[in-house]
Amino acid sequence: MKVKGTGFFRTEKIDGVWWFVDPDGHLFISKGVNHVSFQGDYCPALGYSPYHRNVQAKYGSEEKWAEATKKRLQSWGFNTIGAWSSSSLFRLMPYTVILNMGAKAGANWLKGTFPDVFSPKFRQVLDDVAAKECSHRKNDPLLVGYFTDNELRWGPDWRSTRHLLDDYLLSFTSDDPGKKELLEFFRKRYQSVEEFSKAWGLNLSNWEELLHLRELPPAPTETAEKQRLSDRVDFLRIVAREYFRACYNAIRKHDPNHLILGVRFAGYAPRSVVEAMEQFVDVVSFNTYAFEPPIKVLKDLHQITGKPVMITEFSFKAMDSGLPNTRGAGQPVSTQKDRADNFERFVTALMKLPYCIGYHWFQWSDQPAQGRFDGENSNYGLVKENDDTWELLTQSMKEVNGKVERIHASKE
Repeated sequence: MKVKGTGFFRTEKIDGVWWFVDPDGHLFISKGVNHVSFQGDYCPALGYSPYHRNVQAKYGSEEKWAEATKKRLQSWGFNTIGAWSSSSLFRLMPYTVILNMGAKAGANWLKGTFPDVFSPKFRQVLDDVAAKECSHRKNDPLLVGYFTDNELRWGPDWRSTRHLLDDYLLSFTSDDPGKKELLEFFRKRYQSVEEFSKAWGLNLSNWEELLHLRELPPAPTETAEKQRLSDRVDFLRIVAREYFRACYNAIRKHDPNHLILGVRFAGYAPRSVVEAMEQFVDVVSFNTYAFEPPIKVLKDLHQITGKPVMITEFSFKAMDSGLPNTRGAGQPVSTQKDRADNFERFVTALMKLPYCIGYHWFQWSDQPAQGRFDGENSNYGLVKENDDTWELLTQSMKEVNGKVERIHASKE
């Protein structure tokens, strides 16, 4: 199955079905694994990474580990190195890079903080990141593309109940460009400060007082709540568009050749954000730890943007692993066979969707029983802490990975 090659990975819709196309023109489904890392997960309680200590002793060098790991991945039908992986693998297989652009400009995945995307500092950070990470890769045919960030908080979720409008209003200072952008948004939306004050239950005598506001009263009625939600949604669209536009411009300045693979939505994707990203990404990436692909969500992502979609994190963890599985996304299953069966069901269903062009498993090695940096302690790995293989899972992966192109092409 071959079309025109351009020397770089790209996407194309062929006979109603979306694909990656590799540099030589072969149709390609990205079957990846995240965090294929020689360093493994550092465990604060131990003061070291158990996986790294074990593979250092086993292989003697990162180069030998990388060669062996590549062979194992390919023998199980995987063809892509996913996010957070060791660069020693990048010369051996197609790979992706996560740039963490927003994270390096002030976003925090754990706390859910979001940067001021309107500030010159934000754009400077993005340019610095792209100059460092993208410039030297712009001619690399093995690079599939870039993720701009991972699981940014776009609104109320498990990290905070606040909308980004509230964050910009209450967390930023009067000198911050984001606060001034919000003031301009309200000026255009309301005919007067009196009208705005009435809608938001405030008592402002002029617009400048908004710059110093530090709290918002609750909405007294359902109608008032709907009005405020409308404001929040529309301002989120403005913030999102500026984020994606700035990331796009920074990457394209330093690398005009490779795909922009989206922002790895954390199980939810507000419509206003998806609408804002349309012209600034080549692929929409989505993370989920459900037992089945969220087909309605994926279909909406595709229909809104017109772009293909990929699952960039999914996984199943089992209680027979000996690991606690008390921290980390997803509900644990009972056995390794359950992990294997769930992988087969999930991927088979996903690959029947004509707009889905890849899936990346989280992750290469199990997390430490004592917890990694954020406390996660789960059986997500294809291999154990000592680098031994979870055989039932990887054999199932080998069988499933070997037939997904046929499933995808035929839409069986």
